[in-house]
Amino acid sequence: MDDRVVIALFRHGVTEENRRKAYLGWNDSPLCPKSKTTFVTKSYQHYFSSDLQRCTNTAQILFPNSSPYLLKELREMNFGKWEGKTYEDLKENSLYRQWLEDPVLHCPPDGESFDEFTKRVDAGWARMIGEILDSSLQNAAVITHGGVIRYLLSKFAPHQKEFWEWQVNHDQGFELIFEKDSLRRGTRCTLLLEVPLTAKGHG
Repeated sequence: MDDRVVIALFRHGVTEENRRKAYLGWNDSPLCPKSKTTFVTKSYQHYFSSDLQRCTNTAQILFPNSSPYLLKELREMNFGKWEGKTYEDLKENSLYRQWLEDPVLHCPPDGESFDEFTKRVDAGWARMIGEILDSSLQNAAVITHGGVIRYLLSKFAPHQKEFWEWQVNHDQGFELIFEKDSLRRGTRCTLLLEVPLTAKGHG
């Protein structure tokens, strides 16, 4: 097992803005009470997190003894002027309709393009992998956002699926199991597993 590295990806818990189906990127929102009642039964050697509060709070809930290394590069996409707005708020906006039709070509006003988002996440991933390999870690956990996890799964999961095909629920975890050489080269992992989360007081 020394030639393998396990990287676990966890999406933050449900926030108040998530509950009303608003776009939530670089803005923040408090976690709903239900999201504060889960934990993970296993631990990891090192923890990384988006610097946004909904992720750092989730990290403390899932892994109470962790002190995650914060990476701004692991933030969700910046939705610009659409932050905090819902589909109902925006459905008559022509720019919004264009973005829904082709979110790679178009971007939110004052927000990030898909290309800018993925390049930023790539930079954060490279920093994280450098730390993991330099420290000879066998496993690490990352607490981040749905868009970030979808992108990383589309790039590194053993079976190829497009970004939009991945379903990543709140309080959901995945483990990507890499051969060290694959991790260095930036190629796909060999195995993908789902990590079960446990409700406090229920086992």
